[in-house]
Amino acid sequence: MEKNVGGTDRIARLVVGVVLLALALAGFAELFTYELGPITTMIGSAILAVLGLILVVTGALQQCVINDLLGIDTYRP
Repeated sequence: MEKNVGGTDRIARLVVGVVLLALALAGFAELFTYELGPITTMIGSAILAVLGLILVVTGALQQCVINDLLGIDTYRP
């Protein structure tokens, strides 16, 4: 697959991904707790970790399957 993530899109993915990973780690370390209906701190932290990891990986590799399926290309060499 060709690169299709670049510019502001890439920076936003990396920054938001790192923030989500930090929040997930804080949740796992029980620095804060919350419950949103059936979602406990551990489940919420796992969800945040997965989303953060996806954003960091797609930003670092500059490739996104969803962008490819939607025909979005923000990469400029």
